[in-house]
Amino acid sequence: MHHHTNENISPKVMNLVMRHLSVIQQEKMDGVHLVSGVEDPLDIQALVDGPVDTPYQGGTYRVKICLGAEFPLQPPRAVFLTKIFHPNISPTGDVCVNTLKRDWDPQNWSIAHILQVIRCLLIVPFPESALNEEAGRLFMESYEDYAAHAAMINRIHASSHNSIAGCRDNLMAETSTCGGGVQDSAEAARKKVLQKQAQKASKKSLRRL
Repeated sequence: MHHHTNENISPKVMNLVMRHLSVIQQEKMDGVHLVSGVEDPLDIQALVDGPVDTPYQGGTYRVKICLGAEFPLQPPRAVFLTKIFHPNISPTGDVCVNTLKRDWDPQNWSIAHILQVIRCLLIVPFPESALNEEAGRLFMESYEDYAAHAAMINRIHASSHNSIAGCRDNLMAETSTCGGGVQDSAEAARKKVLQKQAQKASKKSLRRL
């Protein structure tokens, strides 16, 4: 299933895809940047910024959109190449197909829309159709634990590595100035955000649907 053949996609669709991509590149989508220089035009890759006020904030996720032979009758597949802890993304990075199917319209599709749907999923997970059962269960049982774990994975795998390495070197060099004070206040701030979020999350998921 992983290798796809291009010859099944009509040149017309291919041209549309290319046009969509160049528009996205010019217009700069909110929180999504195309990765240029991927050889296969049917292998679309983008960097998705972790949305603010989510456990993914501050992270950047590399996502690959695979247009299969049935595209656009069938929605594409999407895979997170960056590790993420999320109810609707499997531990191997596959995005729940229902997410992309939910309002897929073969007559009226756009690559920008696909990327926005994926970014929205980071804001509003659907724990009912979980591909990562642990994430789904945590999300339902204790939003705070889910957010803490997701934020940890986000820090380890999705935060820009330079800043992490830089931080580590600074800590080694001057432990005194980079002391516990910063850590504590950050922790306190995060707790506040989580409490607010948990309240918002229950309201929001109802409103969003």
